[in-house]
Amino acid sequence: MYEITEKRELSPDVYLMKISAPRLAAKRKAGQFVILRVHEEGERFPLTIVDSDAEAGTLTIVFQAVGKSTILLGKMEVGESLVDLVGPLGKPTHIENFGRVVCIGGGVGIACVYPIAKAMKEAGNHVTSIISARSADILTLREEMDATSDVLQIATDDGSLGFKGFPTDVLQQMIDAGEKIDHVVCVGPTIMMKFIAEVTRPHKIPTIVSLNPIMVDGTGMCGGCRVTVGGETKFACVDGPEFDGHLVDFDQLIQRQKTYLDEEKESTELLNTKS
Repeated sequence: MYEITEKRELSPDVYLMKISAPRLAAKRKAGQFVILRVHEEGERFPLTIVDSDAEAGTLTIVFQAVGKSTILLGKMEVGESLVDLVGPLGKPTHIENFGRVVCIGGGVGIACVYPIAKAMKEAGNHVTSIISARSADILTLREEMDATSDVLQIATDDGSLGFKGFPTDVLQQMIDAGEKIDHVVCVGPTIMMKFIAEVTRPHKIPTIVSLNPIMVDGTGMCGGCRVTVGGETKFACVDGPEFDGHLVDFDQLIQRQKTYLDEEKESTELLNTKS
């Protein structure tokens, strides 16, 4: 059993949890994820490992309570335990000294890009981070991203903090201003990653995205997380989750993510009715 040792609400329905998992904490690397279950009859779902403390034996996850399983996870408190926690899964982020790296996180994707920005900085890169949300009150991990970045840019849809607009606009302004960019890493809503890749494509700036398709077992056996990259079928759980953004078939991915929307809505409504 994996005990919750800390819980914080970062913004409405967005939680940070630290979980006791000594072996995972000692082994995980930036970009990897875990698959967990809240209870014996619960579904298995993936969450990115945001951080870990090998000495304390804990790993950190951040999630938004939007569906049945994440809502149930959000209801858990310190001292309670998850029934399953499997990982670290997926290939770690390729980290090296590229030079000037831009790390982009949107919404809950900020938590996912944080360990990557941290690792890129530790590798000697000059790191510019662009984080975004609909409004200032739901922007998370601002201080953490600032501490691990040489430059922090903020974009909000409503202009309540930083640049009014989208991270694509901020990135385009950097390119138009002639700033040297050697590498881009982007994590966030699929549509955001798609358009970030379109901004960098004409300039041939290497762009890595972390994909979030439907995932079940996390070992490549079920095929639920298949994506098309460069015309080939890949499994995000074992071949990714990170891929060359210029090669990803984002339109297909967006359609596949809608497969169980009706069932997800129904299960969430039933849960809310019972609550």
